[in-house]
This record gives sequence, C-alpha cells and structure tokens, in this order.
Amino acid sequence: MAAIRRPATGLDCSADETRARRHRQWRLFFFGVRATRTATLIGVPLELGASRRGARLGPQVLRTAGIAQQVQALGYTVNDFGDIEVPAATDDGSGGPGHPKNVEPILSASRSIADAVEQIMRQDAFPIVLGGDHSMAIGVIAGIARVKGPQGVIWIDAHPDLNTPQDSPSGNLHGMSMAASLGAMSELFPPPEFPTPAADPKHVVFIALREVDRAEASMIREHNIACFTMSDIDQLGMANVMEQAIKTAGRGPGSVHISFDIDSLDPSLAPGTGTPVPGGITYREAHLAMELIAQSGVAHSLELSEVNPLLDEHNMTARLANELICSALGKRIL
Repeated sequence: MAAIRRPATGLDCSADETRARRHRQWRLFFFGVRATRTATLIGVPLELGASRRGARLGPQVLRTAGIAQQVQALGYTVNDFGDIEVPAATDDGSGGPGHPKNVEPILSASRSIADAVEQIMRQDAFPIVLGGDHSMAIGVIAGIARVKGPQGVIWIDAHPDLNTPQDSPSGNLHGMSMAASLGAMSELFPPPEFPTPAADPKHVVFIALREVDRAEASMIREHNIACFTMSDIDQLGMANVMEQAIKTAGRGPGSVHISFDIDSLDPSLAPGTGTPVPGGITYREAHLAMELIAQSGVAHSLELSEVNPLLDEHNMTARLANELICSALGKRIL
C-alpha cells in the first residue's frame, strides 16, 4: 500500500532565508489578492449533513459576535449576501453504508451555495462562507470551480471528509464533502452544476487530521493527497507545515480555497461543535496557520464550518471562529 504523501519540510532554510521569504509573501499579500478589498459574507444555516442539531445557528451567532464589523475594521468593504435557503429534512435519521441521509435538501442547498459563491467570485470579491455543517463545502468548492476550474484547497479539519455513500458508517454528508469535491459522488452531485472534480487532488492539503476512517485513508493514498496529521504538526511545528501546505496547494496569488472546520481545534478551546476530537490544534497554532495564509496571498475564498452554539460554552467557539477569520484576512499583532 502506498504511503501517505507528506511534502518535504524544508527545515534546512536559514533564518535569513525564512525572513526574506516571508517578506516576499507579505508583498504578494498586499499587492495581490487583497487589492480588491471587498469581502462578502454568505450564511449557510445547514445542519442536515450532521447527526447533532444546532449547526444551522452558526451563521447567526458569528454575525452576532461581530464578524462584519471585525472584517470592516481590517479595511475591507463588507457586503452580506444573507443566508442560503435550506429545505427541510427528508429522512428519518437512519443511515449507514449505502444510505446517505438528506440528499435532496442538501443537493438543493448546495446548488444555491454554488450559485452564490460563483456570483461573488465573478464580482472579484472575497467570499467568506459561514456555516453550518461541513457538507456546505460541496457547494462552496463547486461554485469556485465554475469560475476558476479545479482548485487548490487547504482543508484544516480533524477529519478528511472522504467517505462515500458506499462506505460511510453514518450516512452523514458532512463526512463526504471532500469526496464529492474530488468527483467521487457525481451520481448525487452531477456536473456541470457540480464540476467533476471541483478540487484538484494534486493541490489539496489536509491539516490537523486525527480521526480517519479506513476508506478515507485508502482514498488519500489513491489520490496521493498531501496530508499533515496532528502527529506531523507535533513533530514539524505549524510554521513548517503551513509553509509546505501553501507551496503544495497554491499556484500563485489567489489560487486556493481555505476550508476551516472548527473541530480542528482542541475541544477545550472550541467546545461548540458536533464532532469534537481530543488532541487538536492549539489557539496559537490555529492563528499562526491563518496568519501565514494571509501572508502568502494564496487564498481567494474562505469557509468556516461546524460552529454549533447549542454545544458552546459562553460563546467561546464563535468568538474564536471570528478571530481566525480575521487572521486569515490579514489581522496582525503589530
């Protein structure tokens, strides 16, 4: 069986080389993607792809926590597209291999998400998609691919979401969103509405994985997808991981979608999520990852998923989610 691809870490760089590289990255950031300075919020009140209810309230709580004002304070013109309409559930909650749940309402919502993202991308604005469970990524990445073709994706998540209807233990579509984006579920999400593939496996990078099903591991190997588990972050450090992730996913300024699932964080920092897994990334690791994305200038879009206020404590998950969005858009300590 082929080994999981982990790009070379480049640990032999001198401190001067590293500083020079980061200076070049800042120049790309300020004179590249961020030149438009317009960001558009899209709310996706979707929870039908998950087992636990409450993620539908994610966009509302992120707005209430001040995301528009915080992004505006960074110098952006901020528009709010409003919320995508999500149909009612159609299944009784049963699922398992061969029985994906709530396909029709999620397909309908995904079409609307893709249409909204496509519209915003064609306006040269930066979409910030607020979730909502991670099945929303199917529509988000499809909308981007309609404009730009198959894209690089930096996927920061405890899970790779590479199950398919045939092998998913739960039938929950939030665990299949990257599989769909790679074209493995075209019978459910058909082209051309959903480009097949919408994500380019050569330019997809998984970061912070720590709960991977056997079928998902097989797909990672089959597609030779770059992958950094939590063990890799422990050994290499987040700065080196992100340097290689940006190099692998990116093809220049404005070439990468950032998909950040809040369950990538340790549950002690982000309890308000439906699929918490112990041993996640720390507060500073998360901010550093987003800061380095901002410095590189590679991002053209961002989604933040799986915030569930019904499971949160004192709104700490929503506040941290907004902080991370701002770090990805260029907020710095100095």
